[in-house]
Amino acid sequence: MLRAAYTRYILQFKTPSGTSRGILHDKETWFIKIWDDTNPHCYGVGECALFRGLSADDVPTYESKLYDVCRQIDNLQIDSLKSWSSIRFGVETALADLRNGGHHVIVDSSFVRGEKPIEINGLIWMGNKIAMRQQIEDKLNHGFRCIKLKIGAIDFESELSLLKEIRSRFSQSVIELRVDANGAFSTEEALFKLDALSRFGLHSIEQPIRQGQWETMSKLCRNTPIPIALDEELIGINDVSRKIEMLELIAPQYIILKPALAGGFSGSEEWISVAQKKNIGWWITSALESNIGLNAIAQWTSALNPVIPQGLGTGQLYKNNIESPLVQQSSVLTYDRKAKWDLSNLSWRYD
Repeated sequence: MLRAAYTRYILQFKTPSGTSRGILHDKETWFIKIWDDTNPHCYGVGECALFRGLSADDVPTYESKLYDVCRQIDNLQIDSLKSWSSIRFGVETALADLRNGGHHVIVDSSFVRGEKPIEINGLIWMGNKIAMRQQIEDKLNHGFRCIKLKIGAIDFESELSLLKEIRSRFSQSVIELRVDANGAFSTEEALFKLDALSRFGLHSIEQPIRQGQWETMSKLCRNTPIPIALDEELIGINDVSRKIEMLELIAPQYIILKPALAGGFSGSEEWISVAQKKNIGWWITSALESNIGLNAIAQWTSALNPVIPQGLGTGQLYKNNIESPLVQQSSVLTYDRKAKWDLSNLSWRYD
């Protein structure tokens, strides 16, 4: 008979990190542990990577739901968690880990075998112009060929100036530039700002306007000079017919999958299937998970054989992250099979 326990954990940022939604100092997350009571020493662990203020399942009854899931784990139907994306992500991860012997192997892939790293983008958090310029220099010095800038918090002219500085030194063939507005542009100014950004040969812009404005986003995608990638737009859409409807109407150039926000692995695979049928590109990013969630996403991503840099370079953000074999070496994420996991500081709540 399957059993489960859970725990809450607060991840602490090494440096406050800025987005258009505000400055992040810490991040709440939850872990779930699943085992068979015939062999309790073998267990799987997953991360229910709740993102307060963003996850569709950010509700006051979250812990109560997680408690119920643990109590019902032996008879749980995964599809019953469609509207609980972060919990579904954690349960899928823990069950996969358990099936594979409890060694944090979620998907057998060249990544987890230590054979093939995953290329990642270098993420530039919002801050003042001087701080952002220093982050950019650091990423370039570490050999990143893809840089992603969070925009929408400082004045737009300063953001354009930073992009101009990069392009004056590196062509599109040398450095790929992505920007992420996190919905910061108003509908009135969006096309104007996209035109201004297009001078710098950007690969894409993520979520230029706030999600939920399908008609306006559709018009932007038809007229944009820069490929648009939907991100927050995917959150809370769990029915496949609704996914098809949204992608047909908006017709973006890309979608971005965060499994903890997009229905777990099964929900994300459904998104990819729908997108590919419509010739819409995609890539995978983390939602600021700990190394437990990041490990699961990286293994799953590797099995999809990505061909462009992925957004999985967030494991070094926290000063109290879970010790793991994940290693970021310059612009790639690798898995050191000789390194050990350390979950000793987690205190589980058992029923």
